[in-house]
Amino acid sequence: MPGVRGGKTRHAERMWWYAGRVRVLAIESSCDETAAAVIEDGRVARSSVVASQVDLHARYGGVVPEVASRHHLRKIVPVIQEALATAGCTLDDIEAVAGTRGPGLAGSLLVGYNAAKAIAFGRELPFIGINHLEGHIYANWLVEGPEPEFPALCLVVSGGHTDLVLMRSHGQYERLGGTRDDAAGEAFDKVGRLLGLPFPGGPHVAKAALEGGPSTLDLPRAWMHGTFDFSFSGLKTAVLHVVREGKYPVPEIAWEFQEAVVDVLAGKTTRLAREMGARNVLVAGGVAANTRLREELQRRCPVPVRIPPPKFCTDNAAMIGAVAGFRLELGERSPLDEDIFTTNNWARV
Repeated sequence: MPGVRGGKTRHAERMWWYAGRVRVLAIESSCDETAAAVIEDGRVARSSVVASQVDLHARYGGVVPEVASRHHLRKIVPVIQEALATAGCTLDDIEAVAGTRGPGLAGSLLVGYNAAKAIAFGRELPFIGINHLEGHIYANWLVEGPEPEFPALCLVVSGGHTDLVLMRSHGQYERLGGTRDDAAGEAFDKVGRLLGLPFPGGPHVAKAALEGGPSTLDLPRAWMHGTFDFSFSGLKTAVLHVVREGKYPVPEIAWEFQEAVVDVLAGKTTRLAREMGARNVLVAGGVAANTRLREELQRRCPVPVRIPPPKFCTDNAAMIGAVAGFRLELGERSPLDEDIFTTNNWARV
């Protein structure tokens, strides 16, 4: 890639956090999107480029890890080049580099993370590895307006994770609840397959639900009383039985399934926000793009709810750059021999 090797190596002579705009090149490849972005000061996205593999994996009904990693290898350089061009800058204008370290698919993570480290090494720039889920939370800092107030309750809801996390300050997290089986997004995808809808199931279930409405169908809600945990495997199994019975049309099943998921997510988030005295509720992850979830959280929560625009809910590199801006300002750096990780632990974020 032009400019990665050679060129100016300015960082050795000066600290990157000088007064003025700080530009971070961020790279994300944790699953099936190859993404790069240029972020200023952790809050302003000068560019955000995403090369999706949805059509590539649709024929398989899910993401195939080996296929995903090979596609990342083909796309990573063009995506980075496009992100720089869209931001109107070159690598000479970049002050630090960030990459998604995990969690995610190992083969996919290695492509983006090693690309980010190579650029940082070649340009002698600060490098930092970022937790993908923390990135989803920080997508809320890319929203115009005042910054979120602490303590903030974060609902992280995606295809691989469903967590309720108390954020006391930048980098300070306490997991208070989460799924014991399927993530909410995973349940959407699996139910979409049961209903014969295209991959990924989430958006198609939501679209089908628009044509449905209340009926005699009543799917279970796993409230798991006494905890702030979630469980969606029983709901998924209930949908399987309903589909086999053949009594209800797809739109009615999709509507009731979506209502069941949203009811539990919004209900537990609202109750926990009250109990913890949260100043804000921050919604993060791909399922945050679901319109019904957004509506119910806004309606029920006793405190302001911040939800990123849909383009920053799904996987992207802008959110990785947002985290990097704050962590680099705190003086954090990652060694270039630091490895990826595939499973999450909020206590170590």
